[in-house]
Amino acid sequence: MGRLDGKVALITGASSGIGRASARHFVEEGAQVVLADIQDDAGQKLAAELGERAAYVHSDVAGESDVRGMIEFAVERHGRLDCLFNNAGFGGEGAAIHELDTGELFHQTVDVLFKGVVLGMKYAAPVLREQRAGCILSTASVAGVTAGYGGHVYTAMKAAVINLTRAVAVELGPFGVRVNAICPGGITTPIFFGGGEALEPGQEEGALQQLRTLLGRAQPIPRAGEPLDIAHMAAFLASDEAAFVSGQAIVVDGALLAGSGSRAMASLAAEGAAEFAAEGVDTPGAPASAARRGDD
Repeated sequence: MGRLDGKVALITGASSGIGRASARHFVEEGAQVVLADIQDDAGQKLAAELGERAAYVHSDVAGESDVRGMIEFAVERHGRLDCLFNNAGFGGEGAAIHELDTGELFHQTVDVLFKGVVLGMKYAAPVLREQRAGCILSTASVAGVTAGYGGHVYTAMKAAVINLTRAVAVELGPFGVRVNAICPGGITTPIFFGGGEALEPGQEEGALQQLRTLLGRAQPIPRAGEPLDIAHMAAFLASDEAAFVSGQAIVVDGALLAGSGSRAMASLAAEGAAEFAAEGVDTPGAPASAARRGDD
């Protein structure tokens, strides 16, 4: 018997990284899962792999109609929604403050990392309020807890997600709805390589293994974080075992923030950039920002 038996979950950014691991783990724990993403081929393939308890829907979380549509899809398919996991994200604008361009990439970063979470909460809330049960989870970051782990816009948006989580938890608590954020540390995911788009066919596994080695030296627990580490926390927070946990930003980082943290990560980011460049692998967003986080 799984800890999520009978529950319906909707996970954004579900085609790769933390989202993919969470979708698999939620299904293993008994949930019906709706996978939402813009990577349609990968999402449909994963849904087929997971079987009848998984379905895929295209959704760009920066677009209000798409977010409304994914919530409607989940409710129409299953008759309810027990967990919305706002996980979609990317590195986004990572320039130094004096070089920051407030153009298209800036707005896209704000829209995906923050507006998408706001919209997810907006359209999930009426469903969960009516049920008087359920939860909303969002992927934040250690970058949202303290400075030095990401670009300025990324850091600000993740901090905003954390405080939004607290505010909405207060509003929805009287209706039996819980709201929490998860703050990953260094997690081995394709986000370090622009979601994988920067990698040539056949490069991803080797690049991730190299990244795993680098991240393994970043925090007191001597290994890199894995997507499944975040999936385990998400499953706990979505379960009835977490019935009195709400309004929290829970850090999952191998004691990164408790240790030397940002200086170690900065050193590894520079080292990693040099190593990947030598092998012809691009790390978009500049390692000084992109290589300090792992969210989706």
